[in-house]
Amino acid sequence: MAVGGAQKVLLQLAGWFHQRGCRVMAIFFYDRDNLAAAWQAEYPFPVAALGNWRKENSLLVKAWHLAQSLFHLFRLMRNERFSSVLAFTHHSNLLALPLAWLAGIPVRVASHRGRILGFPRWQERLHAWMVNAGFATALVAVSQLVRQQSIAEGVRPDKIVVIPNGVDLPEIQPNQAALTRKEAVLDEDAFLILTAGRLWAEKGHIHLVRAMPEVVRAVPKVVLALAGEGVLRPELEAEARKLKVEDHLRFLGVRRDVLNWMAAADLFILPSNSEGMPNALLEAMGLGLPVIATRVGGVPEIIQDGETGCLVPPQDPSALAVAIIALLRSPRERRRLGQNAQEMIRREYQMEKMCERYKALLETNFYEERNV
Repeated sequence: MAVGGAQKVLLQLAGWFHQRGCRVMAIFFYDRDNLAAAWQAEYPFPVAALGNWRKENSLLVKAWHLAQSLFHLFRLMRNERFSSVLAFTHHSNLLALPLAWLAGIPVRVASHRGRILGFPRWQERLHAWMVNAGFATALVAVSQLVRQQSIAEGVRPDKIVVIPNGVDLPEIQPNQAALTRKEAVLDEDAFLILTAGRLWAEKGHIHLVRAMPEVVRAVPKVVLALAGEGVLRPELEAEARKLKVEDHLRFLGVRRDVLNWMAAADLFILPSNSEGMPNALLEAMGLGLPVIATRVGGVPEIIQDGETGCLVPPQDPSALAVAIIALLRSPRERRRLGQNAQEMIRREYQMEKMCERYKALLETNFYEERNV
């Protein structure tokens, strides 16, 4: 349990099936951020964490807790007699789907949401073998590039189905942008840049922070808000102080109102080193916010450079700064990109379309397995 894109898609999908009369459970191996009570209060279907995990625990204690979690999950699968299990990360693919196979669950769907930095090669091979051997009846890739990554890792092409993420965006109250900008302590004529994501190395925030001195020199009245939390926050704060741009940064932490910040922002940045199909980018574009993102993973499948957003090379603070400055200086271009992006997201990346694709996949696999 953590605030992230895969978790958000999982819960949205579970809610969609629940609304249509399906019996649904959302299960997590552990609750890293103490979210279980809040999530269970928010959602009408069971949401549970199987075990405990603490960073400070010894390897032996962690292994014991994992073994307990696997036992609890297997017993749950046997008792509840599910017709389908969907796993949403590489690690849950590796841990949950063999148990689902042993429990006799007919449909077992794995997910590939983009390459994980530092993921061991032997685990990639094991993952591909497991999918090919039938522990997974299908693997969902969230973009065409992720499909190619899966094939390169050894997964058979006939096992892979591409289902892009989708978003369901609420109406933002007309006065919300002004309230949010007030919370950010912004002058009326200041620019607000937003990025949203866990503060981990693969999200590339360090490159955005390093772009800020050049941005501030060109556009002095600018603030960068970072929504999200993670292990790199102290390093990012230290880098901002070193570059003397700390007064232009706002570390927001974990926020449940990120969409309000998007509505208040002038520009959204995704500086990632690695991505699959980033939900935050889809949400920002769906709200009509102009975006700049790095050319990684499935991002180029969402953004047509110069038409629905701007693409820059990853790990290149200078290129990022140049793109930010150009858009901040051109309100007309920001409006054009934002409008184009919003139209495209509403046409191609609706949550309803994503859920219908999952439903079709589960039904097809279920009848195929029954016929076998």
